[in-house]
Amino acid sequence: MNVLIEALTESWLFKGFGEGDLSKLLGGTRYRVSSFTRDQVIALEGDDASSVGIVLEGTIEVLKTYPSGRSITISRLTRGDIFGEAIIFSHQKSYPATIISSGSSRVFFLSEPDILQLCATNPKFLNNFMGMISNKILMLNERIKSLSYQTIREKIASYLTEEYMKQKTPVIRMTVSRREMAEHFGIPRPSLSRELISMKKDGLIDFDRQTITIKDMEALEDILL
Repeated sequence: MNVLIEALTESWLFKGFGEGDLSKLLGGTRYRVSSFTRDQVIALEGDDASSVGIVLEGTIEVLKTYPSGRSITISRLTRGDIFGEAIIFSHQKSYPATIISSGSSRVFFLSEPDILQLCATNPKFLNNFMGMISNKILMLNERIKSLSYQTIREKIASYLTEEYMKQKTPVIRMTVSRREMAEHFGIPRPSLSRELISMKKDGLIDFDRQTITIKDMEALEDILL
């Protein structure tokens, strides 16, 4: 139980709860914990979504599969990350993508009725849940904004200017891999690499494996105007 509580305290949903309070909170629910093996499907696209999942151990991937059979990874979730929170109270109530386990993993599931009960009886839980949904909306807005740009250079320029505002330095430390960055932009990884090299040749940026350095911020901003 202590291992479960420790993992849950790292999630946004249970932010600010002490171990004792969290144990008492969960005591009144019918939560379940499931274990998954490598490449095991947690939920298929179109499956009914009736609970929120929180990753306790391992990594899981959210995949979008196309009619051709090609799949792309939309996101990777690790310990403390949550999925299903924006679905269970929607009219659709079905998973828009497939969720699989990248390796051995454990996931905590909390059902819709339990979430409703906790929101009604615990203001802190309600505040956390609403904050979590708000963050999801902001993240999706950023994703839509990125996808709205027509060229790869515009997508990169938008990403770097936003990261500059967050990190407050022209030396942007990358928290995602090149593959994840390309998937975020909805483009092939080789296309991303070619454009990064082109932008380096044009004197806009420099980069190595862990950072991208903005060399000409004004020119970068001009790309977006």
